[in-house]
Amino acid sequence: MDSSPLTVVSASRRTDIPAFYMDWFMEQINKGLFEVVNPYNRQVSRLPATPDKIHTIVFWSKNFRPFIKGGFGKKLKEMGYNLFFNFTINSNYPRLEPRVPSLNQRFDQLDILCRSFDARSVNWRFDPICFFKSGKNEIQDNLHDFSRIAARASRYGITRCITSFMDHYPKIQKRIVSMPGFSFIDPSIETKIEVLLAMETVLSEVNIDLYTCCEKQVLEALSIDSGITKSSCIPNDLLAEIFGGNLSFKKDTGQRVKDGCGCMVSVDIGSYHHHPCYHNCLFCYANPSSGKSAVLKNT
Repeated sequence: MDSSPLTVVSASRRTDIPAFYMDWFMEQINKGLFEVVNPYNRQVSRLPATPDKIHTIVFWSKNFRPFIKGGFGKKLKEMGYNLFFNFTINSNYPRLEPRVPSLNQRFDQLDILCRSFDARSVNWRFDPICFFKSGKNEIQDNLHDFSRIAARASRYGITRCITSFMDHYPKIQKRIVSMPGFSFIDPSIETKIEVLLAMETVLSEVNIDLYTCCEKQVLEALSIDSGITKSSCIPNDLLAEIFGGNLSFKKDTGQRVKDGCGCMVSVDIGSYHHHPCYHNCLFCYANPSSGKSAVLKNT
């Protein structure tokens, strides 16, 4: 009898599969394998995708409406797959996230996920925290709906919030060149600490713990009485607690471990090239630098 750890599938850090590519995803499930393209060397490997080989499928999305409307969660559960969800819900700010649903629509999706699945299997990600100037001298941020989201998430049984500050990749700076008066700001570490502690205070009132994603420097600068810890967005230990079964608890060395990534081993599917994300988020590292609008589909 094979005692090898089962695989955790990450679907996906590279694009939004639940929003745009569930038909493709189910085709691969029905074939019993995924062809995984390495984004660095373009080599293709094959990942068995049958329920006896997969421990959990971790879905990442900003819009679970197509996933819910298509009944894909129920279908996958009936086939024998365990499901876990990383749901990014940020404040309403169309200039930053022009193609995500309204906040109320995302609340409805979160409610359905938590009622249809174990609420422990849903991470709320408020990610990233952005600071910017937009035609004015004062610095703005995207935290204005944070308290509202926290209160609603807690009502649905959410106990974890994962956050990070925006990474200032060169392609993002190229993207905003054509936006006169707009610029992203990288705040001081003191400001970041202040923001995290304020978020922690809000969350403590609704029994949600705060975790940071790849923010080692800020995390190490926090006072010892803070309860903020580094996140594991692929939390194999939690997956084992919820679902049981045999899986590896090793760190995923392919992620940003030096920056504080706590993710455990998984296989990320999807492709930056073949599966472009149509949310067109201004701060996204995965989208092309040109900022050209893609045609929205499958919503």
